[in-house]
Amino acid sequence: MLNRALFLDRDGVINVDHGYVCSPARTEFIDGIFELVAAANREDVAIVVATNQAGIARGYYTEADFLAYMEWVRGEFVRQGARLDAVYYCPHHPDAGIGGYRRECDCRKPAPGMLISAQRDLRLDLGSSLLIGDKPSDLAAGRAAGVGVNLQLGSDALPDLRAALGHLG
Repeated sequence: MLNRALFLDRDGVINVDHGYVCSPARTEFIDGIFELVAAANREDVAIVVATNQAGIARGYYTEADFLAYMEWVRGEFVRQGARLDAVYYCPHHPDAGIGGYRRECDCRKPAPGMLISAQRDLRLDLGSSLLIGDKPSDLAAGRAAGVGVNLQLGSDALPDLRAALGHLG
């Protein structure tokens, strides 16, 4: 049996986008994120973070820094009674990257690579899944992957995360 997923962008959906956030000191969680994830957990929906991380490509922080930070974020969710099931990230940038990180890839949104990898790894039914992003590139990745519902946070369709609870049923 295939699983439903709730795909979440990170910066602007999970945490306030202060620009290249990669430390607890710079983290401010978006109001309602813990409640949304906990509700999805109760519905047996897989929670998948899919995030472009140009800060890695630009050399602002390393992949190890990012992974350690995301372990801290996951711990914060657990402390709030919620669980993130998987984190997928793209460390590349086609123009601003340094070294091997400067390249075109199939994982950087709007490309659907991270979502397709999650589908394969977690046995997901993308058509029954939901994606929440804060940029058109997030929604484009969801559409390209065949995610059933793609919502932009802050839009008329999804003014805030509390409104997303109705889409989990």
